[in-house]
Amino acid sequence: MSKIRTFIENPQYFITSPAAKGWLNWVPDSLYLKVLYRVIMGRKLNLKNPKEYNEKLQWLKLNDRKPEYSTMVDKYEVRGYIEDLLGDKYLIPCLGIYDSVDDIDIDALPNRFVLKCTHDSGSVEICKDKSSFDIEGARHRLSQAMKRNYYATYREWPYKYVKPRIIAEGCLEGDGGDLKDYKVMCFNGEAKIVEVHENRFVEGKVHTQTFYDKEWNIVPLTQVETVTVDRPGERPRQLDEIIRLSELIAKDMYHARIDWYIEGDKIYFGEITFFDGSGFESFSTPEMERMLGDMIKLPEKWKE
Repeated sequence: MSKIRTFIENPQYFITSPAAKGWLNWVPDSLYLKVLYRVIMGRKLNLKNPKEYNEKLQWLKLNDRKPEYSTMVDKYEVRGYIEDLLGDKYLIPCLGIYDSVDDIDIDALPNRFVLKCTHDSGSVEICKDKSSFDIEGARHRLSQAMKRNYYATYREWPYKYVKPRIIAEGCLEGDGGDLKDYKVMCFNGEAKIVEVHENRFVEGKVHTQTFYDKEWNIVPLTQVETVTVDRPGERPRQLDEIIRLSELIAKDMYHARIDWYIEGDKIYFGEITFFDGSGFESFSTPEMERMLGDMIKLPEKWKE
């Protein structure tokens, strides 16, 4: 009954569930995205003249297809790209790369580590203490994730040919146990918004998501079912450097979100995301959607 209730409350699962298995790969990307957008967002997807932020992300899925994007979304291969562009000092230490969950040698890993799939978004297992880490549960979840093709579900083209693997990286520590996540939103190569997540992995505290401009003023942006802070938090000393590095990475891109972590005085690269929330996470008002949409400058002429 719980599964039936889940599907009724989330009608998009009637599409994404079979799509994740590859059963809908025959449906053209444009048609698939139009139907899924209508179901999830509750409105028509305008691809001929996109205005809203999420509309433009869907347009970019179909029209901005540079081969190098597949390297940039691969959680392992992107390390080489960042090393060539910025140097290896911004990379979280790599502890291993595996083709299967059976290849993971837990004994060879330190007490703290992170396991994540290279070919999707969200398949992350964090071990802060090996003595209490549920390794079998982690193996099971990662094994299930290894079977999924992220492109098939949300038609994010860069993921289509990424090889499923698992990477082990060092587990960073933030101040007071809170590792803040700084997500720099770049528009046509320019950083304009810094999205900050706090207390995401701190038990007993509220996870907050707050948007700032480059001068560290809170921007009136909120997403559905998220909590924001009332006043600005402490401005990180490394903010200007994070913004500079993000613009180097996002040069010549219509839109990209570059994620960073700060541990002590060091800056660490997280990932590159081309389609925030896969273009299906609503902002709280239509005005917010349009404000962000206006920041993405698409070519004057295009075709669907």
